[in-house]
Amino acid sequence: MKLSTRTYRGAAAAILAGGMLLTAGCGTGGQADRSSHSGEQRANDGSKPAPVPIAPDGGGGAPAEGVDGGSEGQRKDDALEDSRPAADYLSTFALDVDTASYGYARRTLADGQRPQPGDIRPEEFVNSFRQDYPRPKGDGFSVTVDGARPRGAEGEVDGEDWSLVRVGLSTRPSDRAGERPPAALTFVIDISGSMAEPGRLDLVQESLGILTDKLRDDDSIAVVTFSDEAETRLPMTRLKGSRERIHSVIDSLEPTDSTNVEAGVRTGYDEAVEGRRRGATNRVVLLSDALANTGETDADAILDRIDDARREYGITLFGVGVGSEYGDELMERLADKGDGHTTYVSTSQQARKVFVDQLPTHVELRARDAKAQVAFDPKTVKQFRLIGYENRAVADEDFRNDRVDGGEVGPGHTVTALYAVRLREGASGHVATATVRWLDPRTRAPHEQTGSVETDAIDGALWDGASKRLQVTAVAAYFAESLRGGSMPGAPGLGELAERAGTLAKSTEDGAVRQLAEAIRQAQRLRD
Repeated sequence: MKLSTRTYRGAAAAILAGGMLLTAGCGTGGQADRSSHSGEQRANDGSKPAPVPIAPDGGGGAPAEGVDGGSEGQRKDDALEDSRPAADYLSTFALDVDTASYGYARRTLADGQRPQPGDIRPEEFVNSFRQDYPRPKGDGFSVTVDGARPRGAEGEVDGEDWSLVRVGLSTRPSDRAGERPPAALTFVIDISGSMAEPGRLDLVQESLGILTDKLRDDDSIAVVTFSDEAETRLPMTRLKGSRERIHSVIDSLEPTDSTNVEAGVRTGYDEAVEGRRRGATNRVVLLSDALANTGETDADAILDRIDDARREYGITLFGVGVGSEYGDELMERLADKGDGHTTYVSTSQQARKVFVDQLPTHVELRARDAKAQVAFDPKTVKQFRLIGYENRAVADEDFRNDRVDGGEVGPGHTVTALYAVRLREGASGHVATATVRWLDPRTRAPHEQTGSVETDAIDGALWDGASKRLQVTAVAAYFAESLRGGSMPGAPGLGELAERAGTLAKSTEDGAVRQLAEAIRQAQRLRD
């Protein structure tokens, strides 16, 4: 439950505005290296969880203490041996609600294979599900902080002093689609040979064809294709009076040769810059399996082009992944550097949800360069760990540095961060205060909103009395940690986790939770 909130307004910050959100927004990259988090939440390759930041004890810095619980097949007594003393009780990260990691993991499991640990990002599992946070009345965020103890779960750690603390951020939905600014969208479409596989180029064409009929007359579209080379098929064109022409371009696309992602991105941004519209939301949408094999294949070299256009023109990137083989790491890095986000689609239903149900109403932004910082109270908290967000870490001192990139968030979206928190013995009172800071997309003025939580608000039993949506969040996080070989306090085995997901699917009547339960069962069958 949210126990307190307050809003701050500050002076304008000089950064570029623009960008849009389709399903959820995030942008990272920028001048600061987010792996240099002073709280030791350092980025890693995703193959293991980040070390638990250990709070200093008595001001001197306590020895590292590991988490000795875990799910089936996970480390238990020797978990998280690389934990190090933390410099403080702060946790700072850029907002992110990418969902590609979860979508691709589901596809991989359905194909009878176990995902690679490095492809698992727990925050993208958590942020794939609907939440129950209150919506703010204005254009900023609501901040909700709650939690529960995973007592009674198989593999519980150190008695009952561990809790899961959920930090939830939410924006107000759009009132009407017609109130948003016009959109100028440059679609960069992969037509390499690998896109001939069913569920790739054909799915892209179907989605864009429907989208062409759904966008407004004052929106604009450009189309760039790439294989071994890139080609502009359609310069930036207003929808009004041009829909038949746009349909013809989309329908004529055919797979050809190799995958030169660098050429596609470079040409796509050239076209987006050339066709950019003042007062509009300018965005590049990259649709690809991201399996670069021709031209420049190093992500950093490709990212340089995106970074220039982002800084100078405020053009953002949205990455849509397709295909049974998918370059998840490259796509995510491209979207991060381009102040955007990624998702993954493998069915017509998923593509329709992204391009048809969500895009027309989610073009505008609610917040730009948004960051969150959670301050834990050393009087009550002994240890804490942020689940996921390793490659979104921001140096604590850069939280209010508006030159350091954050995430882009649109209307009606939620961002969730889940922490494992160990309280001191007998502790009571204040646990943590969460603050979100963002820039107004139009005025670029900074704003902040806070929420705090006390010990009595995280003392309930997770599986018995906590909200259903908090339970779904916990199941998604436990599942992600299991897939990447990590551990969390109180983690159930996959069998119990699947049962809990199935029960939640019935009580919430949520099809997405039913799909989660099936994915967990598939992972269990593969393990067995």
